[in-house]
Amino acid sequence: MWAGSSSSNKWDKDTEPMGEINVTPLVDVMLVLLIIFMVTAPLLTQGVNLDLPDSNAPALQQNIEPLVISVRKDGRLYMQKHAVKLKQLAARVQAMRQNNPNLPVFIRGDAKAAYQYVAQVLSALEQAGIKKVGLVTEPNR
Repeated sequence: MWAGSSSSNKWDKDTEPMGEINVTPLVDVMLVLLIIFMVTAPLLTQGVNLDLPDSNAPALQQNIEPLVISVRKDGRLYMQKHAVKLKQLAARVQAMRQNNPNLPVFIRGDAKAAYQYVAQVLSALEQAGIKKVGLVTEPNR
């Protein structure tokens, strides 16, 4: 045998396709995404900061983002994060429900808010034609 034939065999082995997938870049990307979600998740709380009442009720599973009306302890109202007057509430809810008639409506009432404020919101929602309303609570601590 001469030296040329053995070197051509080595050359063929070096050019064979690699049969493994390098997963290191995939793992790097997944770790970065995990860190991003861990940092941004606490920032995604919806609505106004309230001290919600405690309850043993199970959590609801919803696919649609609901319309949340928050009632502060001083009686101020918010739709999502926007301040709204009680007189405007029924008209705004009706306008939002025209685009999506199955839009769920939830009331987040502060634990220290007078029941009168929540009752006024319920009355305004009834005037708007809303028959089904959910009350948001915190799990028992």
